[in-house]
Amino acid sequence: MPSDAPPEAPPPTLRLTVDTQALVDNWLALDRLSGRAQAGAAVKANAYGLGIETCVPALRDAGCDSFFVAHWSEVDAVMRHVPAASIAVLHGLINAAEIEYAKATGAVPVLNSLEQARAWRKAGGGRCHVMVDTGINRLGLSPGEVGSADIESLDIDILMSHLACADEDSPMNDRQLELFRETARTVPHRRASFANSAGIALGTDYAFDVTRPGLALYGGVPRAELADRIRSVARVEAAILQVRDIEAGASVGYNAKFTAHEAMRIATVSLGYADGFLRARGPGAVFMAGDKPCPVLGRVSMDMVVVDLAQARDLAPGDWIEAPFSLPHAARQSSVSQYELLTTIGNRLRG
Repeated sequence: MPSDAPPEAPPPTLRLTVDTQALVDNWLALDRLSGRAQAGAAVKANAYGLGIETCVPALRDAGCDSFFVAHWSEVDAVMRHVPAASIAVLHGLINAAEIEYAKATGAVPVLNSLEQARAWRKAGGGRCHVMVDTGINRLGLSPGEVGSADIESLDIDILMSHLACADEDSPMNDRQLELFRETARTVPHRRASFANSAGIALGTDYAFDVTRPGLALYGGVPRAELADRIRSVARVEAAILQVRDIEAGASVGYNAKFTAHEAMRIATVSLGYADGFLRARGPGAVFMAGDKPCPVLGRVSMDMVVVDLAQARDLAPGDWIEAPFSLPHAARQSSVSQYELLTTIGNRLRG
């Protein structure tokens, strides 16, 4: 009898491989560079696109016990792998539903304003973190507000701030550091946290008690000092859909941005901007078939990109080819930031 069960879907023609050992090695390197401070981990945006379910257990097992997300909607996925009390929510509390959820789960809000502090206290208070704005002018209390009775009466675990220019040799780094030190002397707290990935590279003066690396965990290099310490974590591959020969004068892709000057063998590959391989990444990008380069031709489409098979003429439909995913190199080649290269990875690759 025929089965009522739907047939099993064929395997995808895209794959994202996360090297969890490289991820752990990166965390260990950043933890060492943090000196007496302990490195936490920013795992917001689905661990920067590489998957909470893959990254958080590996970081947890390596010894990480502080995890940072942006949204309350991100807590549940992280809480499946680590205690809620180890999760900090950077966006703070903006409504009663978020306060209720924080109370129910035990995830820790990062309070960003006097209004949030008052609302937290009114709801019974409890352990919290507090963000002080020392110059980036995004979220956070002004230094002048930290001395308020509404703040002094809080049970503050981590007092934190965020660097604006840590990836540059900017005088603003020292100005923010001094302001954070001054502010930290005025309010009771158990621990302090200031440095992100780039901040860790500025030296242990910026580390305090807890550092909050994100980009560098996942293979990004925000400062040259980290270049020989950080390993690539993600590998992206896609299957070839079609191989064809074109004549001189034939164009490739939307708006005919590439025209062949001679007869060529080309391949259409199952990867496009819907998968995070953005149009900006097309010009100058080179896929690899083993050690054989396959340069991108023409515009990147939503689901496809075309490459030159001059050096890999034996490739056929169904064969796999590797997309360029060294974050520092891809950022230089495309002018797309390393953060965006990671976080724009599409759902088809994540699946």
